[in-house]
Amino acid sequence: MATELRVGVIDSGCSPEQAGDLLDARRFWLEGGQLRDGEMHADQLGHGSAVLASLQREAGPVRLLMAQVFSAQPSTSALQVAAALLWLVEAGATLVNLSLGLQQDRPVLHQACAEALAAGVLLCAASPAQGGPVYPASYPGVIRVTGDARCAPGQWSWLGTQQADFGSYVGAGGRAGASLGCAALSGRVAALLRDEPGRDRQQVHDWLREHAAFKGPERRGPRHA
Repeated sequence: MATELRVGVIDSGCSPEQAGDLLDARRFWLEGGQLRDGEMHADQLGHGSAVLASLQREAGPVRLLMAQVFSAQPSTSALQVAAALLWLVEAGATLVNLSLGLQQDRPVLHQACAEALAAGVLLCAASPAQGGPVYPASYPGVIRVTGDARCAPGQWSWLGTQQADFGSYVGAGGRAGASLGCAALSGRVAALLRDEPGRDRQQVHDWLREHAAFKGPERRGPRHA
């Protein structure tokens, strides 16, 4: 892993304006059932652009890598995500944000995450506030993040639930809360690693838990007069 801080993002790409902030970028797609990679295209979904903006707001100036796995549709494959992750590891990523979740556990993705973690790369992945497990968030060692409406910019919560380890600020705009919450928390982790390099996954996890603005999940039960 590179000694300088590099933050990888696996998503739908970014806007032409944001592309100027990238150290490197690569697109991964399937063609005839075969994996292909090449030059990144402009973000057609807007998801990656929003995720990158959320991450940058919290992180400040950091060196960025973008791996594009979505095109015109909000769907991708475990093979694409795994290839993107391994490319980011090779490119020296310190931290990778995955504001995505696949419904099926696939060995190729599990193995890629295990290799990234073994290389010392921190992985933050989105996990919905409700529902079944998603991947890669459900793999051991991955920091699971969702959105938390209690959080203001710069805040996050320690949840420690079956669904997620942390929640974070989502903002407005109607986009998926887990995606933007994950990006915001990744930004905070990036800022921490920039200011205090050398922290490992457990140290980052403990620091986030200690400095969380809220402890425990949000309670939305019936109110009584």
